[in-house]
Amino acid sequence: MTDRHVDAETPAWLWRSGEMVPWNEALIHVNAVGHASAAAIFEGIRAYRSADGRSLLLFRLEDHLRRLLDSARICRLDLGHDRDELAAAVISVLRANGYRDDAYVRPWAFAKGFVKEQMVPADSLCEVVVDSWPFSSELAAPDGCRAAVSSWTRISEASMPPRVKAFSNYHNGRLAAMEARLNGHDHPILLNERHKVSEGPGACVALVRAGRVITPSLSSGVLESVTRDTVLHLLSEVMDMPVEEREVDRTELYLADEIFFMGTAWEILPITWIDGLRVGSGSPGPVAQRLREIYSQVVRGETAHYRHWLTEVPTTGDEK
Repeated sequence: MTDRHVDAETPAWLWRSGEMVPWNEALIHVNAVGHASAAAIFEGIRAYRSADGRSLLLFRLEDHLRRLLDSARICRLDLGHDRDELAAAVISVLRANGYRDDAYVRPWAFAKGFVKEQMVPADSLCEVVVDSWPFSSELAAPDGCRAAVSSWTRISEASMPPRVKAFSNYHNGRLAAMEARLNGHDHPILLNERHKVSEGPGACVALVRAGRVITPSLSSGVLESVTRDTVLHLLSEVMDMPVEEREVDRTELYLADEIFFMGTAWEILPITWIDGLRVGSGSPGPVAQRLREIYSQVVRGETAHYRHWLTEVPTTGDEK
């Protein structure tokens, strides 16, 4: 495959169940969407341009693919591909599309063929697709966002597993996001069934209070976030800050010195207003700002200690 121009909306190639397929030929029948999509699972993986500009660096590729396989296990789906095959597919998509700058890669899986039953049967064989698009980092953005606690409750283990990265789970966050924006906010924070802080519609949340970073525990209805795990490592190993993983009350948000979202697509996004109350000074705080700096250095390969989190895809020369 020769290098080619990458269109902002439609990269030239995607990977589909073992083959590289031209984007405009990757079609399914409309009857294959419906019920099959209810069980679909996915991952979002960032590829950052290295500081020296010579390669793309996939961030924590193995961890993302491990979570995809965990989601498949919980949802009882047969992907038909192991982690090594999926990793090779992700790399091949980046190379085939000739990316030179930051990109987002999405491996996802849905039940294969026409699913006429209302419920996708257990152990259904899947089609697996790896698609991608350009995706610029916002780590250097100067502003934070306005958040509000949603009237919608985060899904729980009693209804559907929050630790699964499934498309159907995101309808919960979609409802909350629409409500927040209609009410003049940027993003929502959802509480769980115990009325404790859970997460945002596509990112986990943490707060800073009295020199400590506090984040809802994994049993609070949050996704087992790769970015959350990254941030906890950076806080303890680089910034030497104490971290608490526990249940968080809504009113603790109002007393926080800082609050921030953390997720693959959102990276580290400071929250400067919560429910109409200013957070700290009303500007991104020092902990979030420092985390953004360290995170940027890590994902662009400037920190040797965390090189094991990076999978290098060279961008120089003629990619075949």
